[in-house]
Amino acid sequence: MEKPAIEGGKPVREQKIYYGHQYIDEADIQAVVDVLRSDYLTCGPKIGELEKKLCDLTGAKYAVVCSNGTAGLHIACLVAGVGEGDEVITTPVTFAASANCALYCGARPVFADINPETYNIDPASVAERVTGKTKAVVAVDYTGQSVELEPLLRLCHEKGIVLIEDGAHVIGTKYKGKKNGSIADMTMFSFHPVKTVTAGEGGAVLTNSEEYYQKLLLYRAHGITRDERLLEHASEGAWYYEQLVLGYNYRMTDMQAALLISQLDKLDRFGRRRKEIVARYNEAFSGMPGIVVQKEIPESDTIRHLYILRIKPEEFTIDRRHFFEALGAENVCCNVHYIPTYYFPYYEKLGYRRGICPNAEKLYEEIITLPLYYAMSDEDVESVIEAVGKIAAYYHR
Repeated sequence: MEKPAIEGGKPVREQKIYYGHQYIDEADIQAVVDVLRSDYLTCGPKIGELEKKLCDLTGAKYAVVCSNGTAGLHIACLVAGVGEGDEVITTPVTFAASANCALYCGARPVFADINPETYNIDPASVAERVTGKTKAVVAVDYTGQSVELEPLLRLCHEKGIVLIEDGAHVIGTKYKGKKNGSIADMTMFSFHPVKTVTAGEGGAVLTNSEEYYQKLLLYRAHGITRDERLLEHASEGAWYYEQLVLGYNYRMTDMQAALLISQLDKLDRFGRRRKEIVARYNEAFSGMPGIVVQKEIPESDTIRHLYILRIKPEEFTIDRRHFFEALGAENVCCNVHYIPTYYFPYYEKLGYRRGICPNAEKLYEEIITLPLYYAMSDEDVESVIEAVGKIAAYYHR
């Protein structure tokens, strides 16, 4: 039985505040209903409409939507030519898909360490891990803050490596005034319900390369095409198609696309509210003893997907686990993002061991993800701040 954060005290809130939650309005619902009443539930006009909207929003030349972000990473790796015996460099501070996408292709993930202040992958650590086998870098925009794209692109292009930006958190963010999604060789977006905008599930890969675009289309849909420019044999009629590569069924439905089109209409509003909440959190936590606020690079105009609270365990009489549980007792329901990928038993069986990314491992021991979503009220935000302050003061040495 979980004890209250403070002996004999009442929680700051009677109702729970969860770490993330989607926002769905009547326009979103009507968009889905309209598709349900239409002739197409999948492979219809909403897919092209959504892809154009993503290009218009980001400035990317091409967008290919797919069933989820993991599928997007997989096909991006395939398009990059990742295969047996290759290496793909990524960060351990991410969801497992950022590394699994290399394994799907028969390649080996190589983990680079993070910048201990921004928590994003460190370009210097990436450079140290490049070998003759490195085919791609999967750079994760952790929490929605852009990775350092300029040095990563310079390194990758000098070495003939493809830069895949894992932008699952980053939609709406700008790097040096340019929208993420239009900068890296390929950028994946995710539209899971806890993200800034949602399709229920869903993903996309954006690129400025027509060659990559055509290959992404193939890998998304079984490797099959009807495009007469790509056919290897003469067409036998209007029904004719060919399978050119071993692809997958990674298509998005028109229902999902319609929901996301409607959600994207609210992206600016969602982003402004997230920025307001982050600014209030930063103001409250920056001067709080034992608490560290994530540093943001000046190049990134960030729309945060996650807000990370970092505690200095040496300044408290409790560790991160008990701090986490104390927040839960205050009805502030948090999470932890992320367990380093190579800690998992599957990766241990592949030969990975702890100690390879000390900055990432130290970060994991000290972080808690606080609630952050569009529909949080000012009262919700102040309750989270009050709960953190209450626990930090009570357990501070």
